[in-house]
Amino acid sequence: MSPLGSIGSLLSANPSGPAPIAPAQVPGLPDNLSAAPASGSNFHGLLEGLVQAVDGQQAKADAITSQVLLGDTGQLHQSVIAMQEASTALSLMVQVRNKLVESYQQLMSMQV
Repeated sequence: MSPLGSIGSLLSANPSGPAPIAPAQVPGLPDNLSAAPASGSNFHGLLEGLVQAVDGQQAKADAITSQVLLGDTGQLHQSVIAMQEASTALSLMVQVRNKLVESYQQLMSMQV
C-alpha cells in the first residue's frame, strides 16, 4: 500500500477533517485561556498567565532532571523531553515578546 493510500483511509474515517484543538488541550497554556477574550479580561493577565505557564514547564523539567540525577528514576528520556518542551516554550515566549516590542515601536513611530 502506498503512503498516499493510508492517508486516504484516514481521511475517509473522519470526512469532516481533524477536530479543532481547544485552548485547554494545548500543552503549556493555562486552563483559563479561551479562544475569545472574556469580557473584563486584560492583556496583562493574559501575558502573566503565559509567563507562569512557561515558568511551570521549566520548574517541571528541573524537578524531573533532579530526580534522574539523584537516581530516583531511570526515565532519562522524560527528562530530555521535558527540557526540550521548556526550551521551546521559552523560545516561543521570547519571539512573542520581540514581536510585541516591534509592534509597539512601529506604533510609537507613527505620525498622528
